[in-house]
Amino acid sequence: MKNFFMIFQEFLYDIAHNFLKPFSGLFKKNSVVEKILIGLEKVGKGAVYNCQMCGECILHSTGMVCSMNCPKTLRNGPCGGVRLNGNCEVKPEMKCVWVRAFENATQMPKYGSEMMWIQAPVDRTMKDSSAWVNIYQEVDPKKMSNWQTEEDNLRLQEMWRVE
Repeated sequence: MKNFFMIFQEFLYDIAHNFLKPFSGLFKKNSVVEKILIGLEKVGKGAVYNCQMCGECILHSTGMVCSMNCPKTLRNGPCGGVRLNGNCEVKPEMKCVWVRAFENATQMPKYGSEMMWIQAPVDRTMKDSSAWVNIYQEVDPKKMSNWQTEEDNLRLQEMWRVE
C-alpha cells in the first residue's frame, strides 16, 4: 500500500508541475500570484508534508519528506547521530527525517534515485517564499547550481539501482 501511495504522490507532483508550467510567465517575485501560491503551498504542503516553507522545495528528491523538519535542518542526509532504532538524536521520540526519506524514496520509481543527489545548502533568504515561483524564475539553487553536473546525477542514479 505504501508503494502505491508513493507512486501516487509522484503522479500528483508531475500533475502540479505540468499544470503550472504554462503559467510560469505569471510567476513573479512579490506579485499577487506569488502571494496566492504561498498561501496554497502553506496550506497544502503544510498539511500533507509539514512543509517549513524554505522556498527551495526538494520533496520529490527526499522521498516526499520535508528535510527542513530535521531539527538540524540538514539538506543532504542524516547527521551521524541517528539512533539504533532509527530515531533522531536531537528529538529521540521522532523518527529521523532522513530514515523516513530513504524508506520512502525506495518506493518511488520515478524520483527515488534523486535521493542520491547532493543538494545545495539552504538559502535562508528564500524562507516563506513560493518554491514554485523560485523554480520558474530560476532563483532556485537547483537551477543555477554547479553542485552536481547532469552526468554526476546519472551516475548516482545508476548507483541507486544497484541492489
